[in-house]
Amino acid sequence: MQASASILHADLDAFYASVEQRDDPALQGRPVLVGGGVVLACSYEAKACGVRTAMNGVQARALCPDAVVVEPRMAAYTQASRDVFEIFDDVTPLVEGISIDEAFLDVSGLRRLVGPPRQIAELLRTRVRDEVGLAITVGVARTKFLAKVASGVGKPDGLLVVEPDGELDFLHPLPVQRLWGVGPITADKLAAKAIHTVGDVARLQVGALTSILGPAAGRHIHALAHNLDPRPVETRVRRRSIGSQHALGRRKRSRSEIDDVLLGLVDRVTRRLRTGERVARTVTLRFRHDDMSRATRSHTLDQATHDTDTVLEAARRLLDARWDDLQSTGLTLLGLALSNLEDADAVQLGLPFTARSRPDRDAVVDQVREKFGSGAITRAGIVSHSHIEMPQLEDPGPPASHS
Repeated sequence: MQASASILHADLDAFYASVEQRDDPALQGRPVLVGGGVVLACSYEAKACGVRTAMNGVQARALCPDAVVVEPRMAAYTQASRDVFEIFDDVTPLVEGISIDEAFLDVSGLRRLVGPPRQIAELLRTRVRDEVGLAITVGVARTKFLAKVASGVGKPDGLLVVEPDGELDFLHPLPVQRLWGVGPITADKLAAKAIHTVGDVARLQVGALTSILGPAAGRHIHALAHNLDPRPVETRVRRRSIGSQHALGRRKRSRSEIDDVLLGLVDRVTRRLRTGERVARTVTLRFRHDDMSRATRSHTLDQATHDTDTVLEAARRLLDARWDDLQSTGLTLLGLALSNLEDADAVQLGLPFTARSRPDRDAVVDQVREKFGSGAITRAGIVSHSHIEMPQLEDPGPPASHS
């Protein structure tokens, strides 16, 4: 049976420049260069003038005299990357980050819970746009190689799905530079032999390619030209934190509405902790304001826990402490992160349990959801204001034990 197209390559568009345009409305729609001496990143408006990443700044400004040059803000880019990867982790436990602005995601096990890969990719793009304020392109294919090619072809701000029965029809007309490992020097070697497209490569025998490029490169490029890429999406390190966030829009929300959003976040994240058999000690709330500025507040518990009510109580205290300020700054996004994670079986939970701490209730709720699906039981507070919820992906399983 042929595998389905269920690997996503998600790649933020012109990442550094897009963060600058997001944070400064005056830059939106204008050509932006990040970095003056050497261009670290440029907006699509600058790319239209011929500017490219790593270009000398003098040359870039000659090509695009109207460009706005900004100094890089690595802290802002790192935070934006963390926010996006939280969404990735919220979608699937199988996330392989390959740079600050791109990752592979395996969604093969989510069809019954969430829907087909195209629908998951659409929801992923919606969440990144609404919750982080950035555009992201997603390629979907059966292999990692082809998913990355699809996202490259689909840019900017696009979604491209390559189904298994159309792989070679999509791949073979593309220029050879789309093959991993084919840079300018290799492309020139191939062009000298009238090899210009991936299809040209595919029609050659392996021996002919190895005679041009050498044994390793020849076999590698020949395999990719036939979309032979068996590598799985790999997660290598147990994560140190997990979280979720919710975009609220600009309409002013009541305290009870925000509390219900918070309840939904806590319910979601603690369920993932329990599924992954982990506990957390530090509770962090993240706030994004009307002007796109951000703030965080944290509290470290006396004992690590995965109990919903214990985490909710701590999170509510953090929200209460910020509530008066939020009336003036506005609140467009609320996020929750749990950190200082440990294995649940390595931590002795405190006794006696208080009236607020009811792990037996959590266990019953988890059992119902496991048997009948994630939507079979929902906390009353979440339902009471369900009209303010953005479309969310159902929890796919135990991401707390993965990177």
